[in-house]
Amino acid sequence: MVRMEHLPVEVIGNILSRLRAARDVVIASATCKKWREAWRNHLHTLSFNSSDWSVYRDLTTSRLEILITQTIFQTTALQCLSIFMDDVDEFSAAPVIAWLMYTRDTLRQLHYNVRTTPNVNIIEKCSRQKLEVLALAHNSVTGVEPSYQKFPCLKSLSLSFVSISALDLSLLLTACPKLTSLSLVNPDIAMSDAQATMKLSSVSLKDIYVEAVSLDNFILESDTLENLHLKDCTLELFELIGKGSLKELKIDDVSVLHLDIGENTENLQIVDVSSFTIMWPKFYNMISKSSNLRRLRLWGVVFDDEDEVVDLENVSVCFPLLSHLSLSYDLRDVCGLQGTSRLENVVVLELGWTIISELFSEWVAGLIERCPKLRKLVIYGVVSEAKSHEECQTLANFTSAIVRLMRKYMHVEIQFEYE
Repeated sequence: MVRMEHLPVEVIGNILSRLRAARDVVIASATCKKWREAWRNHLHTLSFNSSDWSVYRDLTTSRLEILITQTIFQTTALQCLSIFMDDVDEFSAAPVIAWLMYTRDTLRQLHYNVRTTPNVNIIEKCSRQKLEVLALAHNSVTGVEPSYQKFPCLKSLSLSFVSISALDLSLLLTACPKLTSLSLVNPDIAMSDAQATMKLSSVSLKDIYVEAVSLDNFILESDTLENLHLKDCTLELFELIGKGSLKELKIDDVSVLHLDIGENTENLQIVDVSSFTIMWPKFYNMISKSSNLRRLRLWGVVFDDEDEVVDLENVSVCFPLLSHLSLSYDLRDVCGLQGTSRLENVVVLELGWTIISELFSEWVAGLIERCPKLRKLVIYGVVSEAKSHEECQTLANFTSAIVRLMRKYMHVEIQFEYE
């Protein structure tokens, strides 16, 4: 067994890096001279987070800036730097620039969420280096010049509560030839008077997450995109232009009048739609060629036309490999059980209600009968705190009905999730 004093300094550096929190790293490095050497020359990960140490909240901003500066400047090999100070309104520009300049030759990951006064163009300070991950929050990005500000190694970019123009965002993606992951959370996107459409293009993007974005038109062009997640967005139009590489589509609480993910959806494997108003015939036609679809979730979905119907017959025929099906009881009137086609490969069935009724158990029974290979049933329900006698009786009757029903399907695991 190797004694602690015999560990190589490189290994000690890895141990300290796994601690991440700056306070813990400083305390541990005081163990002996060898650990201090590991801190100086082999520490690669350092994090300053207001949730790690309550004392951070008691320090003045200038004292905190000095503390961070002193700690960073005692290292020589930082690859991952994280500064998340939720209780700090803003840092002065000078120390922030000093941190970036000191670490720019070694840094691979930067996570930073504090405003600076005056504003520091972090994009400019970090460009042309080896940075692979950049997560930026509560800052402004201006004057992007892709011919000068190149990110040859950047693979992941996250912008949260960042002010940026649509043009600069487009140029920024152009400057990242290896970018595979993009996250946009509540950005303040400035559009020019003559510009009604934000168009983004990437030759390498695989994953995009967009939250709390309000635009007229949003066009994304990528031949490599595999995962698309839209959440809490308000859009007139969203269009994906590509060669059909999309594998996962997730839409959560989005308002969009025109949604187009292209005609080539053969590679689509997961469709997850919740809290969304759709025109079912058009949406179904958009995904109907997805013969490799494995998971389909329609939860809290409202149909634009009350006469529209989710046809389980078509679902069975068009998605023969479907293994996970999730439906909320809100769809009971538009997701009927007509026909006889079975969902041959469904092994997990998730069903739920917002307001329970006596017919829910019958709906569940009809869907289970359609799934001969079912192995797991998950029931989701909303149970109000103030329940009337009728509501309690309905829930009791449902419980009794499910107990009787599952005696026929002893091989099926059942799970209840109530809120």
